[in-house]
Amino acid sequence: MSETCFSLPRVMVSASHGKSGKTVITLGILRALEKRGQVVQPFKKGPDFIDAGWHGVAAHRASRNLDAFFMDPAGLRAVMHEASAGAGVAVVEGAMGLYDGMDAAGSSSSAEVAKQTATPVVVVLDATRMTRTAAAITLGLICFDAEVRIAGVILNRVRGPRHERVMRESVEARCGVPVIGVIPDDERLRIADRHLGLVTCLESEAAEALCEAAAALVEECVDLDALLAIAASAPPLEAAPHSARAACAAPRTPRGASGPLIAVVRDAAFSFYYPENLRALEDAGARLKFVDSMRAAGLPEGASGLYVGGGFPEAFAAQIEANAAFRASVRAFAAGGGVACAECGGLMFLGRRLHAGGRAYAMAGVLDCDVVMEQARQGHGYAVVCATDAHPWLPAGTVLTGHEHHHSRVAAGPGAHRFAYENVRGRGVERGRDGVCSGNVVASYLHVNALASPEWARGFVRAAAGAHRAQQ
Repeated sequence: MSETCFSLPRVMVSASHGKSGKTVITLGILRALEKRGQVVQPFKKGPDFIDAGWHGVAAHRASRNLDAFFMDPAGLRAVMHEASAGAGVAVVEGAMGLYDGMDAAGSSSSAEVAKQTATPVVVVLDATRMTRTAAAITLGLICFDAEVRIAGVILNRVRGPRHERVMRESVEARCGVPVIGVIPDDERLRIADRHLGLVTCLESEAAEALCEAAAALVEECVDLDALLAIAASAPPLEAAPHSARAACAAPRTPRGASGPLIAVVRDAAFSFYYPENLRALEDAGARLKFVDSMRAAGLPEGASGLYVGGGFPEAFAAQIEANAAFRASVRAFAAGGGVACAECGGLMFLGRRLHAGGRAYAMAGVLDCDVVMEQARQGHGYAVVCATDAHPWLPAGTVLTGHEHHHSRVAAGPGAHRFAYENVRGRGVERGRDGVCSGNVVASYLHVNALASPEWARGFVRAAAGAHRAQQ
């Protein structure tokens, strides 16, 4: 496939370590640039649904994930090209520290994404309890990998004029990069940063207020003209047109009224979906209909497929339990041979009961197991699974790639179940196994990524089409 050259002003906002405040600053940059009349395309490095959702609120444009574990360099550039159509500038938020990846080589790090997309980096430095050391950290980041271009620094949590002066002079004199922003230490921003990590933007009534406050801070404290100049200095890129879409579901199936209807549960409790996954299902021939688990009376008529993504069902367990009609509809759907894929929060929903906050809440009852929320994280990181011969709609040996991040565990019943997957990487439901099967239902802790797992959408849609024909 021939490549096309495209110009896209772009910048990555990264940091020396996590919890530096870069997400709040990124939100402020997105909203401040939009208020200037810029069409801003946000991106998030890595498999992060929460930050990407907040980006969408701030920029009024859906954020996309860029991940070197899921995408090769050509795929990263293709996603950036496709997603940025009509945008004047792209802002990529990094994850963790700039060079932090899945191993000592920094695989899948923010730095790898910056290199593979030739994106200049602005580093957010947490100034807490240091002055001149900021220059040493900046210099280390610059020298660590000469292929990563660090073009500016934003000092965060600065306590007064003297603190700013020493840090600014040290960084600019020793590192040769400009300080383009100095943000004061403000407890309101610390609260906002903690808030972002705990809830999704769909839950927060104060989402707009938070983005506006962050924008006001950035407008006051960051040189946006300098930021835009850094973005404009990014070189042109080459990308194969539509290769990101082609990777999901080639050959593409024409859409039409005859395709299987897949109900997608999307609401405040279940909001974690890669846009590529939804597109891949449509490109494979499915029709999608979104449904609210807390308000809908049942699944849409004629649905032969069900997709329940991740989220925070524990935060809405009482509302989910109260909608007995919807839970009964899902139970009847599964008993009737409906095809379902559930991921993480979706697994929690399909169980008998969800134990959270000292209570047990009735869930859909499709799977003969309970799920318990724990304080400690139960699984986190990239995941790779291989389908077993127990999988109801994927051939044995099919490899799926994604990630897992959960604080829940399956507490009862897994020994009695078939498992759809053997884990190549990741924890899953039990060590070495993931994907509880019941009929045509597969529920796992894996959040599959369709770009890295093209067979997933094809198999799902084929199975839903078969169930649709059986209904007729």
